[in-house]
Amino acid sequence: MTGRIRSTNLAHPKPDPGTPRTTGIDKRPVPAVELFTPGPRYGDGPGVAGDLIGDAQHHGGAQKAVYAFSREELDWWEAELGRGLSDGMFGENLTTEGLDLEALLVNQRLRVGEEVMLEVSIPRTPCATFQRHLGERAWVRRFTERGRCGAYLRVVVPGQVRPGDPIEVLEPPQHDIDMSTAFASAMGDDEAGRRVLAAQCLPPMYHERLVHRFAPAR
Repeated sequence: MTGRIRSTNLAHPKPDPGTPRTTGIDKRPVPAVELFTPGPRYGDGPGVAGDLIGDAQHHGGAQKAVYAFSREELDWWEAELGRGLSDGMFGENLTTEGLDLEALLVNQRLRVGEEVMLEVSIPRTPCATFQRHLGERAWVRRFTERGRCGAYLRVVVPGQVRPGDPIEVLEPPQHDIDMSTAFASAMGDDEAGRRVLAAQCLPPMYHERLVHRFAPAR
């Protein structure tokens, strides 16, 4: 499975209505982005030089270093919503083409261009900021029902990414949990959640959440 980078995007800061924060969800195309490995915790910043995180309590850090979303899904939503959606509109740093992001397995590695190595991390979960940004009613529910969330990526080998860079999917990990299944689990699907728990493929904090979620009632 191969694809390519269509667009590299950085935050265009704007106020997040109803909050005291500035949000970086509105991403705009730039000629290239420089990726690096941030610290492990939320609030340690993004893995993209010059990007902005407005909600440091829930975003940033090594597990959410870079966000990718496909142009094919943006096209689907354009038809569904009856409006144009530019690259970066869903908050993605990397807009991809020709690659089914939701079919990638958790912890699968991707070679991007000649130098960068990324690793599939966790699914994106839609939030109120995303809904306010798009201005669509019931957006969180609609995005969840669609089931195609893109992917957060870790930065294993840092470097520069440019539009047109190829994306090579490397050897799969030893489990069958893809982004679609991980997203269903994160959004409350218990059958998917038990599969993800059994695979023990998520980062420790996210795995422990599942352990508590499915712990026998006392």
